[in-house]
Amino acid sequence: MADTLTALRSLMSSHSPPLDALAVPSEDYHQSEYVSSRDKRREFVSGFTGSAGLALITMNEALLWTDGRYFLQAAQQLSDQWKLMRIGEDPAVDVWMADNLPNDAAIGIDPCCVSIDTAQRWECAFAKKQQKLVQTSTNLVDEVWKNRPPPEINPVNVHALEFAGRSTTDKLNDLRERLTQEKARGIIITVLDEVAWLYNIRGSDVPYCPVVHAFAIVTSTSAFLYVDQRKLSSEVSGYLKENGIEVREYSVVSTDVSLLASNQLGPCAFKETQSEVSWGTGIGFREDDAKSIKIEEEDGDSIDLIWADPRSCCYALYSKLDSDRVLLKQSPLALAKSLKNQTELDGLKKAQIRDGAAVVQYLVWLDKQMQENYGASGYFMEGETSAHKKQSEGNKLTEVTVSDKLESFRASKEHFKGLSFPTISSVGPNAAIIHYSPQPDSCAELDADCIYLFDSGAQYLDGTTDITRTVHFGRPSAHEKACCTAVLKGHIALGNAKFPNGTNGYALDILARVPLWKDGLDYQHGTGHGIGSYLNVHEGPHFISFRPQAQNVPMQASMTVTDEPGYYEDGKFGVRLENVLVVNEADTKFNFGDKGYLSFEHITWAPYQTKLINLSLLTPEEIDWLNTYHSKCRDILAPYLDDAEMAWLKKATEPIRVDLVQPWKWVLGKCKCIFA
Repeated sequence: MADTLTALRSLMSSHSPPLDALAVPSEDYHQSEYVSSRDKRREFVSGFTGSAGLALITMNEALLWTDGRYFLQAAQQLSDQWKLMRIGEDPAVDVWMADNLPNDAAIGIDPCCVSIDTAQRWECAFAKKQQKLVQTSTNLVDEVWKNRPPPEINPVNVHALEFAGRSTTDKLNDLRERLTQEKARGIIITVLDEVAWLYNIRGSDVPYCPVVHAFAIVTSTSAFLYVDQRKLSSEVSGYLKENGIEVREYSVVSTDVSLLASNQLGPCAFKETQSEVSWGTGIGFREDDAKSIKIEEEDGDSIDLIWADPRSCCYALYSKLDSDRVLLKQSPLALAKSLKNQTELDGLKKAQIRDGAAVVQYLVWLDKQMQENYGASGYFMEGETSAHKKQSEGNKLTEVTVSDKLESFRASKEHFKGLSFPTISSVGPNAAIIHYSPQPDSCAELDADCIYLFDSGAQYLDGTTDITRTVHFGRPSAHEKACCTAVLKGHIALGNAKFPNGTNGYALDILARVPLWKDGLDYQHGTGHGIGSYLNVHEGPHFISFRPQAQNVPMQASMTVTDEPGYYEDGKFGVRLENVLVVNEADTKFNFGDKGYLSFEHITWAPYQTKLINLSLLTPEEIDWLNTYHSKCRDILAPYLDDAEMAWLKKATEPIRVDLVQPWKWVLGKCKCIFA
């Protein structure tokens, strides 16, 4: 790591102009959250493996910004040469640079890895001290990364209509209608899951995300896909051609954006040659033999804008455009993709059921192993752990070996294509690391006396899943129970919400936190995110969070979103519960303001461990919800379980009797009924 920083600082000094700082973001050319191995530049320079963060290297300092999900992880992984900057607590990176770098400082960026929005925000912050943003012609990290992984040539697949629900032709027609409405004659699509969704294609270029490294440009008359053509079979090439999509090499996108800007981009707009001129870092373009075909505009000059999403389109492509003729607005595909069609909703529900069965099978297996190998009292009993634990390596359970077993249960299910993110399998103190990623050589062994949290999901052809459960196989403390109960109460409160159309995730977030706030507790991550249909497990543009950006997009019927409050005590334990929800139109007694109301439908099915809940803290309504949910679990999962697994599930979902655990509340409820 020290050699890497030294080498980078040498390149910064010799750069023209010399760089006072170099920003190394987490993102790739498509502003992806999860990136391929060769695009993990920030991880390479810093050693921090989390999915979110930005490294800043100056001549004297090395700093890393990340959010609350990764504070503990980053503190553990960063060497003494690095300073951790906590987003929300420390100054933002642009503020820090403006305040701490000298006047006229030059800050280097790879413009392919920085969005329009980020670059413009930084330029604004730098203006007061005449600091400048410098676009490097190559990525300096790539120059010092001697063993950088090579690009993988993974096949592109057509996502069948039986799973997609809508044809590419229909989606292109809708997109072109939006272009006309916005007086735009073309759009640059850079987000990988938007390209995959629009063209009904899938791939495996990014771990856990079934996407293809590709760009797209769509105009009123043409559609282009920029991809390494070695990834295309004759079948896929034929499919794209049938749908009016012209395939071009990934490296040509820069030239075509320039042609689009000058209204010269059309089918076969140039003759390909072997000569390439590099732009940015790795995306090349050919200019010598470019032949333009003029695309006539409708209504004279009235349709003359190029649409680019400022939060996802890279600054390098934006620099090819006339800034006066760019429509900087969120991509229309972001919302369109989030509004699931009926086929997608049906597929998602089926996928969650199969996934829930895998989770139950895992819990049955793990419960048995913990009792047999570690003397645990088990999933249902609260007895002390036996002092006679088997210590043989053959019986040893670690965070990694048990997560591998969970994957094997999922792999046996229909349409399984892999995991949707690295499984968070965490014991005791590790469960307090929100996005903990266990490694085979350093992970913890399971402990019957500690909480075990697993957050996991899978990719199926008909849907993407994400579920979190927290369990204890020994005797949980009263404090652990109280914390888990508060999380469950927030989970139920959000999932049961009814709210008017126009309500956003920022307004809903508080519902999951109030039960925690009552005891002075909280958590440092959002409460819910959209989820793809055999696409990315984290999908926008809507989400449920305390962050102001959650105000941008209201909830709408047919969206999917997770419900995942939590609580974490550093060095001790963590609790999180998560289900996937579908937003539906709600049936309400009244309709104030004639707005129409919405509600959530749970589509994740796996039991909550009642042993880890202080039932006396639940209201009768919450107990009724838990009983109803558990009853549905039994009915829905029964066809997928054998007799032994079903017997375990029946025990795990036994109805809770309010009159036994909360007799005074039961009596009070009866009195209310009598005097109502």
